[in-house]
Amino acid sequence: MCGFVGILDKRPVDALILKSMADTISHRGPDEEGQYIDKNVGLYHKRLAIIDLSTGHQPMISKNYVIVFNGEIYNYIELRDDLKRKGHVFQTSSDTEVILKMYEEYGLESISQLNGMFSFLIYDKVRETIVAARDHFGIKPMYFYKNCEYFLFASEIKALLKHPNVKAEVNEEGLNDYLTFQFSLENCTLFKNICKLSPGHYMVIDVKSHNYNLVKYWTPNFSVDRFHTEEYFTLELRRLIEDTIKIQLRSDVPLGTYLSGGLDSSLVTMIASKILPNQINTFSGAFNDGPEFNETEYIHEVVNACDAKAFEIFPSVNEFVELLPKLIYHLDEPVAGPGLFPQYMVSKLASENVKVVLGGQGGDEIFGGYARYVIAYLEQAIKGAILETTEEGEHIVSLRSILPNLPYIKRYLPMLKTFLNKETFEPMDKRYFSLIDRMEGSLDYYTDDFKSQYIRENTFDRFKVLFNNPNTHSYFNKMTHFDIFGSLPALLQVEDRMSMAVSIESRVPLLDRRIVDLMASIPPSMKFKGAEMKYILKRSVGDYLPPKILNRKDKMGFPVPLHLWAQNGARDFICDTLLSQRSKNRGIFDAKKIEKIITTQQPFSRQLWGMLSLEIWFNNFIDK
Repeated sequence: MCGFVGILDKRPVDALILKSMADTISHRGPDEEGQYIDKNVGLYHKRLAIIDLSTGHQPMISKNYVIVFNGEIYNYIELRDDLKRKGHVFQTSSDTEVILKMYEEYGLESISQLNGMFSFLIYDKVRETIVAARDHFGIKPMYFYKNCEYFLFASEIKALLKHPNVKAEVNEEGLNDYLTFQFSLENCTLFKNICKLSPGHYMVIDVKSHNYNLVKYWTPNFSVDRFHTEEYFTLELRRLIEDTIKIQLRSDVPLGTYLSGGLDSSLVTMIASKILPNQINTFSGAFNDGPEFNETEYIHEVVNACDAKAFEIFPSVNEFVELLPKLIYHLDEPVAGPGLFPQYMVSKLASENVKVVLGGQGGDEIFGGYARYVIAYLEQAIKGAILETTEEGEHIVSLRSILPNLPYIKRYLPMLKTFLNKETFEPMDKRYFSLIDRMEGSLDYYTDDFKSQYIRENTFDRFKVLFNNPNTHSYFNKMTHFDIFGSLPALLQVEDRMSMAVSIESRVPLLDRRIVDLMASIPPSMKFKGAEMKYILKRSVGDYLPPKILNRKDKMGFPVPLHLWAQNGARDFICDTLLSQRSKNRGIFDAKKIEKIITTQQPFSRQLWGMLSLEIWFNNFIDK
């Protein structure tokens, strides 16, 4: 796990600027650094050594190619063996050299053969191009800035902002996305002229002209496999999950797992402990503010079952107040919910003991683990029963079949009430847009001038393109596809930044392209039978889990007691942030209404969190 920056300039690259940009992300690679400059091309790398500690130095240079790489290629041993059979000779045992040799042998086709988390730049001196590539799910970050003079690349936005000619300005489209979802869609960011390279894409830039071509090299194919049985799919899924965890346990440094007590992290921990008995350390966090914020009884159930060495931390409101500005800085832009705070605290705990940690991120999106899927199908079942129609071509969930799984949404009654109070029986895209809307009425807390620039229809139009993109009629497939490529990248941004802030590597074994390809081919009626969340996953590998974990119906998701802290412990901090003179001069928030929400914020609501994060972001990056 590392960080890098790259410059393609019309003039010779300034080495001081290149190094200055790289120094802003030293936390990503504290073990060593290196640079490469060839006239108008400059690459700089900061390394966190995980595999081949002694010889995997970067930038890695061959006769015709130079690479800077961030991430891990989990199938690098198999790829290297294949390349050796083709006559390639290796100087190191690193996965970085495997990428270079793969590119030498297969060109751009090599990218789709990589199984891992990655972003990299390859300077191709033969073709006089730069290839920028990002993994299938966007686990590892890649940002770029372009004008008529230069192309800039970096693992984090703050490195781009260090360039003397790049100014931090607000991107109105990204801001509208954030107000709606608390993340920006696809390649958009909150910064004007700064973009993300989208997951599953690569870019080829001509060194002389700066013209570029953007290519999507992978997306799931939702052609349903009607031939195979449910038994076949469960066995194949089990094989893939066991294999992806096995190959992601490859490391030359100590490793452990994040353990929340939920199904996904528990599953990763249990399988990892079977592969490496008595070698797994678990890292967990909880809050002492009530049982609804504490999953330690489930954590201990897993720890006892796998005989792991457990480490726990209980973050406090004082730590939250002290750390939040720093964490928003590390994020580059505010995304997702307040879970980033405990994520950082657990990562920090892990960094004191190991250098690699495996987690369960992605399981909810791939296997259907969000309560909103049950809510969506409850309405679909009612709609189908009343109108005697179905938008999907088949009835995946009926009113009768959904009844046993309605307890899953007990904790989400506010979401259900809000959803059903809006226009019912609308098209699927409009209904799901309502379900993932994080606005929750918070627009009322903004000034009239600011609200006038928010055009909800524009954000919905951009959402529709992504939601309706997969070639499928299935509501379940459309929802999970959007979450994998719409909302999951925001969670992965948190995963990456909070682990990199303390210089450890975070791996997410459930996000394996092979697993997603298989899930895309399974009939939706098998994946989400009776609206049971993660039905096919539990059928496949449920026997690994203690019954108390397998049968849980009270999914938490690491909630933070922000509404309690707003009354006691964090109130002064929140007021000083949102009601400061600087904030008032900005003209975004209605000060009188802000005072009210601080005292009336509902449990698990994201209204106050969204505004607090946004104001801190303005302080960190726009105001400086």
